[in-house]
Amino acid sequence: MTPPNRAGEAGARTWAGGEDRPEGPSLQLTSFVGRGRELGKIEDLLGRARLLTLTGPGGCGKTRLALALGDRVAGSFADGARWTWLAPVSDPGLVPEAVARAVGLHETPGLSPSETVAEGVGERELLLVLDNCEHVVDSCAVLADLLLRSCPGLKILATSREALEVAGEVVWPVPPLSRPAAGADEDPGVLSRYEAVRLFVERAATSAPGFSLTEENSPAVAGICGRLDGLPLAIELAAARARVLSPAQISARLDDALGLLTGGGRTAPSRHRTLRGALDWSHGLLSEDEQALFRMLSVFVGGFELGAVEGVCAGDELGANEILGLLSRLVDKSLVAVSDRGEEARYRLLVTVRQYATEKLAASGEEEVVRRRHAAFFLDVARDADAALKGPGQERWLDRLEKELGNLRDAMRRSVESGRPEGADLGLRLAGALWRFCYLRGYYGQGRAWLEAALASGGDGAPEAKAEALVGAGVLALLECDYVVAEERLREALALCRALGDGRGEASALQMLGSVARERGRYGRAEAYHEESLALWRGLGDEHEVARSLNYLGFVAWLQGRYGRATDLCGPSLATFRRLGDPEGVTWALINLGSAALYGGEPGRAEPLLEEGLLTARQAGYREGVAWCLGQLGAAARRYGDHAGAEGLLREALRVHREIGDRWRIASAIENLAGPALARGLPERAARLFGAAGTLRRQLSAPIPPAERADRDAGLRAARADLDEARFERELAAGRAMGLEEATTLAMRHAPDPSPPPPGPTA
Repeated sequence: MTPPNRAGEAGARTWAGGEDRPEGPSLQLTSFVGRGRELGKIEDLLGRARLLTLTGPGGCGKTRLALALGDRVAGSFADGARWTWLAPVSDPGLVPEAVARAVGLHETPGLSPSETVAEGVGERELLLVLDNCEHVVDSCAVLADLLLRSCPGLKILATSREALEVAGEVVWPVPPLSRPAAGADEDPGVLSRYEAVRLFVERAATSAPGFSLTEENSPAVAGICGRLDGLPLAIELAAARARVLSPAQISARLDDALGLLTGGGRTAPSRHRTLRGALDWSHGLLSEDEQALFRMLSVFVGGFELGAVEGVCAGDELGANEILGLLSRLVDKSLVAVSDRGEEARYRLLVTVRQYATEKLAASGEEEVVRRRHAAFFLDVARDADAALKGPGQERWLDRLEKELGNLRDAMRRSVESGRPEGADLGLRLAGALWRFCYLRGYYGQGRAWLEAALASGGDGAPEAKAEALVGAGVLALLECDYVVAEERLREALALCRALGDGRGEASALQMLGSVARERGRYGRAEAYHEESLALWRGLGDEHEVARSLNYLGFVAWLQGRYGRATDLCGPSLATFRRLGDPEGVTWALINLGSAALYGGEPGRAEPLLEEGLLTARQAGYREGVAWCLGQLGAAARRYGDHAGAEGLLREALRVHREIGDRWRIASAIENLAGPALARGLPERAARLFGAAGTLRRQLSAPIPPAERADRDAGLRAARADLDEARFERELAAGRAMGLEEATTLAMRHAPDPSPPPPGPTA
């Protein structure tokens, strides 16, 4: 047996330490980008382990990293390093022969190839690299175990899409290249710090001489590197397209990454010439059951947990008791990544891997069934969460739904767009079960779009679900200050619930109709709706909703300046919410009680109530409550004369209100920020803020509540007094001409303190 010299054959690549090192695999034609931390880490691991296996999906850079490490450490082995390229070895029985050729050994009569290698290596101090073991992993494991037991000076570095599982093996998953997250700074200088970006730019410059990272193309390059998960092979193939496409065009075509990412060099292994080839290689190594689970996992968007896999993928083909074992093997084979190892492990498919699995699912004929199971599973999740959002587990359930937002959104969209009555009904139920989550987390626009799409899809087989969706659409329209639509949806819900004899739905619709009237300043009508709702809830014996109705009535009372009545109504409400463990209700009651005390002339009593409300809201993830508490605490700080503290609190409140799209309270926050501006000697700024808030209120048909009117009027008088009439009117008009974004930008910007007057003449 003599070592062959053709570079394409197994075992042909060898290299040793010292000056006479042959020119083998370390002579690369492209540069090695990044990986400085990784090289240091694996060099340290190799110093402490005799078998180190680099694992990861195809194209993640295992081989290139092993080459770099071999270059780095070969000289520290007396007998150098030897490379065994196993990709062309299709027969597992030929692995020992390939290794023997790499080490430069010939057949020994009477000894098997494995024994020949063990005897030939003997006492030599050698690094043996086994590259691409996954398709012959069992043979590699048996040989590695024999050699490590027989050859004390031997160390083995393996690359494989799964571990060898040999005693003493250290497994190191090769991470993706560092890449910018969504929303990261797109400045070319900042982006160049990311390894994925540097790789793309360097390879693109090879394909298109003169290519460089610019302010114009940097957003697209950042998007490409992020969407390709920092996978080196995918990035190199994408960069090769720079010869004929701009980065923006490449980015736009990544929805078909498998079709786009082709064109590797003619001399590259076939599995590295296209991304599909790399995935075909991995897929071909799976058993039928592993392939079945792999393709079904493509229905998950944004990750998944074991319970979801068991709920969606178990069926006629796979039993629930098989799922854990199969999922574990897909993780072992680097096709599924563990993205979170917290209390509940969470998994994901890389974007390009999911595209490939989606193709396999479509070709299998199972897609419709699996997607129906996916939608039904997440409907159950949404329903369980909706029932729990009123209790002490609110924060946990909000976080759970947040994690599953991709799955929920996809299940919603596919159900609504299915064109089937059962799909429309499922979409309607799902939308109706999610509106409280959208309310509590501030996803007003997104939730409203879901609900309106579900209502328009024609799901008529579930009238109770339609009524719930109408209420949700009304609530979210109210929160976006779209009062006409809010009232329409809530009146539709009220009529439907009355026709169905649904007392709970009727009471809910009346409750929210009262809120619409309240926000429009129609306090008498609001009280009438809330009183009617309260009577229905009392008749139904629902103490939780009775407490909510009392709170609604207390809110209307304090907005009118009836502070004693507000306290009388909200005090019992707070006690009930505390006993039932409802953080949203507790926050809301504390805000009402604190606000009644604040505007009733007792800021000292208001502050601890609002501080408790803020803490409760933050712990529960109730963002509207957080912003509202911050705003009222800012108003309290103003009453104490702490104008700097007030400004900070009010700005933070405005930031959250803007993030969740609560325009009614954006107007209130802008208005309130005029007070600190006056206190800092900036009457022009205050006048502009008053003008902007007034325009916004008129656009929303949301007049200032009587309880807040006195403060606003006093502020306007102070600004007018500090300016001459013409200047005041000019600044007020400038504010009135501002749009929402311009006004909020002005309010969020910290203006410099006014310059002190020049010193007067000295005596």
